[in-house]
Amino acid sequence: MESMIKGVDLFNESTHGSSNYYKDNIYVMKKKGEYAPLSFMEKKVEEFNESELLSKGYIYDSLDLVGDKEFTQWYENQFSRKLKRTQAKQVMIIHLPDNKRIFDAIETVNKVYDILRDEHIIFNGKKLPVQLGEWYAKCIFGLMQKKSTSQRGFDFYTTDNKRVEVVVHWGDQTSPKGVKVRKSFCDLSDQVIIIYMARNFMIRDICLLDSDFVLRKFAGKGHTMFLKDSDIGTYFFSKSAKHKDKVANKNSLLKYALPKLAMNLTEFLES
Repeated sequence: MESMIKGVDLFNESTHGSSNYYKDNIYVMKKKGEYAPLSFMEKKVEEFNESELLSKGYIYDSLDLVGDKEFTQWYENQFSRKLKRTQAKQVMIIHLPDNKRIFDAIETVNKVYDILRDEHIIFNGKKLPVQLGEWYAKCIFGLMQKKSTSQRGFDFYTTDNKRVEVVVHWGDQTSPKGVKVRKSFCDLSDQVIIIYMARNFMIRDICLLDSDFVLRKFAGKGHTMFLKDSDIGTYFFSKSAKHKDKVANKNSLLKYALPKLAMNLTEFLES
């Protein structure tokens, strides 16, 4: 953390209009209006480590997703040039979300949903759980969320540019039919991450699978595949430590997991 702060401060001590740092697509944010190119941090700042930032809770956000006006102003002042729309679409910002505020909001939302369900005002909450589950995946695995070239909105990628299909299942139990995965989306990805979210919006389990495995084992004639717990249960994080090396942020995983899952995870994450 100290090296990150020093690095951002160092970069902002002067402008860099004559440098090539304006070509960078990834920037580290200390706070709104204060950033530094990742390449500068890696070259000039001793002990700086991108993976360590992720382990401390930092996440990648697409500039397209967050719409950071302060970044655009900073960029133009720092490099004495306009931020082109084509580059803006590629820019990722590494920053620290306000986890306490988010956690408090999740608790509040859960209470509100309980009231609305009791009063028969809502019967499902698909949109909120899906987006929250995707955010969990982004935090836990250090995924980059980039603007899609299709009409899907945003796609997820690992730091080594592998495409990830994130599927969110909301409920205290999985349907007997299994979790629904679109074959076409799986075809386009390298990995499938399933976030199993309990009704109270906390994570009850996670499953990470290679897309090739999913297609080989489950693809049939239709456009939809159903992944049953009985078929993929051995890959659940609650039962297997196979993919613990894929976890970029252990703290977020434990923070947003149900107590039972967190207890299971503590042992294998520390092993």
